[in-house]
Amino acid sequence: MNVSKPHILVVDDEPNVLVTYRLILQQQGYEVSAAISSEEARNTLQRGVDLLLCDLSLEKQQSGFDVIHFGRTLDPKLQAVLLTGYASVEANERAEQENIPVLFKPIDIQQLLQMIADLLRKNDESREAHGH
Repeated sequence: MNVSKPHILVVDDEPNVLVTYRLILQQQGYEVSAAISSEEARNTLQRGVDLLLCDLSLEKQQSGFDVIHFGRTLDPKLQAVLLTGYASVEANERAEQENIPVLFKPIDIQQLLQMIADLLRKNDESREAHGH
C-alpha cells in the first residue's frame, strides 16, 4: 500500500492565491507544489503529480487548457480542475468535452476539497484497475 501523500500542483498567476491554496491543501495533508507560470507548471508536471488545479487565464500565449494538455501528454490519466473567475461559453464547452471540471472564483473551499477527494479517488480506482 502506497502511503505517500497525494501531490497536487496549483497553477495561478496571482501569488496570494497560490499561498492560500497551498496552506489550505497542506492542512488537508496533501503535498502541494505551486507554479505562477505555465513554464513553472511544465517543470513540475515533468516530475509527476497526482492532480492539477489550474487557473484558466495565465500568460497571454498560454491558458490553463495548454498546461492541462501538457500534463496529459505526460500522463493521459492526469486529473485536472480548471479554476476561473470568468469562463466564456466556449471555454465551458471545451472543458466539458475534455472532461475537465470547472470551479468558479471565488472558490468555495468545501466544494474544492470535495472535488479533489473525488478526483483522487478516481485516480486510485483507475490505477488499481490497471494493476499499478
